[in-house]
Amino acid sequence: MNVPDITDTALAQRLQHKLDSKTKPLGSLGRLETLALQVGLILGTDAPVLEQPQMVVCAGDHGLAARGVSAYPSDVTWQMVHNFLAGGAAVSVLARQHGIALTVVDCGVRHDFTPQPGLLVRKIAPGTADSLAGPAMTRAQCEQAMANGHEVLRSLPGNAVLLGEMGIGNTSAASLIQARLCGLDIALCTGAGTGLDGAGVARKLAVLREVLAVHAAAKEPLDVLAAFGGFEVATLVGVVLQAARERRVIVVDGFIATAAVLVAQALAPHVLQRCVFAHASGERGHAAMLVHLGAQPLLSLGLRLGEGSGAALAWPLLQSACAVLREMASFDSAGVSQKA
Repeated sequence: MNVPDITDTALAQRLQHKLDSKTKPLGSLGRLETLALQVGLILGTDAPVLEQPQMVVCAGDHGLAARGVSAYPSDVTWQMVHNFLAGGAAVSVLARQHGIALTVVDCGVRHDFTPQPGLLVRKIAPGTADSLAGPAMTRAQCEQAMANGHEVLRSLPGNAVLLGEMGIGNTSAASLIQARLCGLDIALCTGAGTGLDGAGVARKLAVLREVLAVHAAAKEPLDVLAAFGGFEVATLVGVVLQAARERRVIVVDGFIATAAVLVAQALAPHVLQRCVFAHASGERGHAAMLVHLGAQPLLSLGLRLGEGSGAALAWPLLQSACAVLREMASFDSAGVSQKA
C-alpha cells in the first residue's frame, strides 16, 4: 500500500516558530513540544484538533497456545471480549474516562458472539493454526485479515486511532515476528507474557526456537506475518496502513501493537511518521523493538497488559500538546517580555 511521505519543511518551521514564541523558556515543555510538532505535521496544520478518537481492539486466538506458551487458557480470549463490551476491562474503563470510542473486532476468536453494539465480526477462522506444525495463516488469510483492517478503519470516524489487541498466545507471535524481522535471538524477544514463571518462560522459549526453525525460509514481511500469526496482528497491520494513508494519528500501545507496526513499516516505511508510541512495555523485547524503530515512548509505567490500555493512558498527553499549540499565548499577544 502506498503511504506517502508527509515531510513538510515549511509547516515544520511554522510549528517550531509557534512553539518557540509561546510564553515559556525555549523548549521548556520538553517532549510535549516534540509531540505537538509531530501531531501538527501528521494532521497538516499548525492548529491541530484531535477529533473522535477511536480505540480499535483486535482479538484472535492462536493455535500455538496449545503448546503451553501462555499462563492462561485460550478461553480467556473470548471471555475478555465479553468483558471489553460489558465495560469492565481496563481499556474499557480508560476509554470511557477519556471519551475514546471503543470498537472490538473479532478477527479470529474461537467463539461465536451474538451481535452487539461495539463488536465487529471479521472472523477469518476460529483461531490460527499451530505455527509449530505449519504456517499460522495461509497467505490468503493473512491478506484478508489485513484487508479487514483497512475496511474497519475506513468505517470509523475521526482523525486518531489507538491500537489495542487481545489474544492468548499473541506475545509468542510478536516475539517470533520481532526475532525474524529485527534479526535478534529469540531469547532477547521472549518474556513472561500473561505471567509465566521462570520454568514457563524456558518452555515457551524452547517452543519458539522450534517454530523459528520450522519457518527458516520466511524472510519477507508478509511471509513472516503469515508464518507466525495472528489474525489480530494482521488486522492491526491493515488498520495501521489505512490510518497512515488517511493521515490519522496512530497511537501505538505495547508489545503486540508495536509488532504490528513493525510489519507495517517494513511494508511502508513512512508509516512511522504517523505513529506516536504510548509507552515502554514491561514485556521483554519491547525495548529492543522500540530501538529498532527509532521510537521514543511517552510513558514508562511497567505496563504489560495490552488491550490498548497504555495508549489510552497516553491519550491526554496528545490532547494537551494540541491545546498548548492552539491556545497558549505568545509573548507578543500576552505582552510578556522575552529573554534578552
